[in-house]
Amino acid sequence: MTNQRPDIDIQNAVRQRYGAIANSVAARRPPESCCESTCCSGTTGDPISSGLYSDTETRELPSAAVLASLGCGNPTALLSLKAGQTVLDLGSGGGIDVLLSARRVGPTGKAYGIDMTDEMLELARANQRKAGATNVEFLKGTIEAIPLPDASVDVVISNCVINLSTDKDAVLREAFRVLRPGGRFAVSDVVVRGDVPDGMRRDLASWTGCIAGALEQQDYVNRLRQTGFTDVDLEVWREYAEWDGRFASAHIRATKPATGCCDSGCCG
Repeated sequence: MTNQRPDIDIQNAVRQRYGAIANSVAARRPPESCCESTCCSGTTGDPISSGLYSDTETRELPSAAVLASLGCGNPTALLSLKAGQTVLDLGSGGGIDVLLSARRVGPTGKAYGIDMTDEMLELARANQRKAGATNVEFLKGTIEAIPLPDASVDVVISNCVINLSTDKDAVLREAFRVLRPGGRFAVSDVVVRGDVPDGMRRDLASWTGCIAGALEQQDYVNRLRQTGFTDVDLEVWREYAEWDGRFASAHIRATKPATGCCDSGCCG
């Protein structure tokens, strides 16, 4: 019997699973399935992660960055990025979205990635070196306690990672904190479109496989608004027949108000 809190058990399980995936990619082995019935990895043909990036986007990236892509969307395609901007990727994994963002913000911009898994950070930094990306920095930390100052980034992105957190309100508060006024939030994530069995919610394999921790879509929107974000938009773009449409990938966008307070009161 464990004496750890359930959230610590989940965090450790996530770290171990994605560490193993990073090791597989680094050893040039196809990553093992990251959950029982599907995979949140860059292997081709799985229902969540297939067909997310164009050949044009991936052609000049290190192959390990593409193989280690663990996402359910392409957050870099959700909004325009400008030269000189600073971008932060929550749960950056092997670094694919950081490297794509770094290209778009150019040498006067900056792209940060944050990850709690040592093996993923090692892989991402190796990919950074191979790509020759000098405007990139990968940070060790959790997305519930981002190691960056207040109002230090222009855009926060994430790719199928917020669903893995057991404290999503903390993640959203931290994203809001580090964004500059007028900054944008643009993530891809798995959302729920119906009831989820309690057994699945408690199952560690389902958590690490991106589905058990997913928020109901309206709940996601409400939490963003309660945090202080405005212009919140959630668009489901891929349903999963494997779960009778109960789970889906969504594009989620929001904005930190430029000045003052938001519609529902002070944004803090």
